[in-house]
Parts: sequence; C-alpha cells; structure tokens
Amino acid sequence: MDARTAGRRMTELLGLRAAPVAVTFASAAPAGVVRVAKPGPAGCAYWKQAAEGAVFYTEAADHFNCPLGSYTHGVGLPPERAKELEGVVGTMVGLQYIRMEEIGALPRRTEPFKVAVYAPLAEAPVPPDVVLVRGRARQIMLVAEAARAAGLAGDAAAMGRPACAMIPAVLDGPGAVTSLGCIGNRVYTDLGDDELYFTIPGGRIGDVVERLETVLHANRELEQYHQARGASL
Repeated sequence: MDARTAGRRMTELLGLRAAPVAVTFASAAPAGVVRVAKPGPAGCAYWKQAAEGAVFYTEAADHFNCPLGSYTHGVGLPPERAKELEGVVGTMVGLQYIRMEEIGALPRRTEPFKVAVYAPLAEAPVPPDVVLVRGRARQIMLVAEAARAAGLAGDAAAMGRPACAMIPAVLDGPGAVTSLGCIGNRVYTDLGDDELYFTIPGGRIGDVVERLETVLHANRELEQYHQARGASL
C-alpha cells in the first residue's frame, strides 16, 4: 500500500479529525512544491498547516523561531539565535520544567538540515520519512496496536516535552513512538486536551494501515465480549 492510499485509508478507518502528516527531510525542494509563506512560531506549527491541507517545504531559517525545535531537527542556529536557545533552556531549567542534563540526551537529527517537506499523508509529494498521527486516546490506541502487529516496537514509555523530539526518535528507529506532546505544541497546534500523537516510520506506514482494519474488527468483537461479560458478573 503506497503512502497516499495509506493516508486516505487511515483517516477513513479511524475517523480522524486531523489528517495524518507526512514529513520528509530532503537535500532540495521537490519540483512543484512551494516554500512556506512565512516562518512559523515553531516547527510543530507546520504540522497543523499540513494537517489542514497545505503542501510546502521549509528551509533552516524557517525554524529559527523555536530554538529548541531547531536543536532537535539539527538546524544550525546563527549566533544570536544560539544565545536565545541558551535563554530558553535556562528558563526551563529555572522553572524546574527540565533538567540541564536532559538537554544533551534529547533525540536529535545529526544530518545537516537542508529542507523539510510537509503535507497531508494522502497528498505527500515524496515518500515520507515519518508520519505523524494526531488523535484521541482510543484512536491512538488502535494505531499503536496496528503498529505492534506490523512488527514495530512500541512498548517504550510515551515521550513528553518537547513534542518535536519524537521525529528524530523515530528516525533513529527501530519502532514507532507515542508522544503526549508538550505545552508549546498544544498552543501552536491547538492540540486538544484529549489528544496525543503516534509517530510512524514513513517506510512502514503501509504495513501499519494494512493491519489496522483487522485491529478495528478485533476491538469491536472484544468490546462486545467484555460488555457482555461485565453485565453477567
């Protein structure tokens, strides 16, 4: 199953309100894809644009507004922005939001950042490196079960702040990642209090969606079983 078909099928099967988002890191912009109109407040803000239907690419400078996101994405910051990263980290540490030793342990892309391509998965102009699925707890549960059925390890603890770190975490492999997001991400993407993320290696999205229908059927049958059992006890 190709990525575009997987995007349409996953949205239909789960009834997702936000389209799954394809993210691809490339050396140059694909033909026919435009650069984002203006830099966003954070890299995760581009997820929202893509989920709403936009297809575009970003360059390194389009990520400077979020120093921490630039760090996780491997974006080299100019000196003045690097000082801002130090300030942001200092504020987080001062608020006891994060410990200094955690910063160096954050997942991070190590390859030089050239361009990142964002699109709804069903309209991805190039094969995705990662796919971001946004949904309610039950929807993410089902996707996670399908990923496990596809052989993607997903038993590690759910990731938290910063949300953008789930992208390099998946790129590092070998499995998929659940993320609870972070407060910045929830502000910039309007992520609901009842929503979270599941991030899948782009090359495996077809395998996951192929198993999703079986997982949905099994859950419907088991739900009826447990409801009947609960009522009888």
